Amino acid sequence: QVQLVESGGGLVQAGGSLRLSCVVSGIIFRLSDMGWYRQAPGKQRELVATVTFGGGTNYADSVKGRFTISRDNTKNTVYLQMNSLKPEDTAVYYCNAHAVISKIDYWGHGTQVTVSS
Repeated sequence: QVQLVESGGGLVQAGGSLRLSCVVSGIIFRLSDMGWYRQAPGKQRELVATVTFGGGTNYADSVKGRFTISRDNTKNTVYLQMNSLKPEDTAVYYCNAHAVISKIDYWGHGTQVTVSS
């Protein structure tokens, strides 16, 4: 059974920081591209950041220079360090795993991030 369990969300003031974590089980983590997505109320889910199984990273323009995605293959965990948070970063943040061999996508249940002004 594949599980992606996010944690680290919460309420923070603008300018503050949060670190999201996503622990993955049931798939070969080191052969999975990992990503963070977010969905704000009334909006579509959007990509925030990705890290490939080889370590390459990609960021949405809106978070470049503020967010950092990283992975620890020894812990089957992907992180999202979020600094200089803005009210527009408020959303439910979802962890995604894309298994490179099977090309199947898996999703976590999400963690709420709320940034107050």
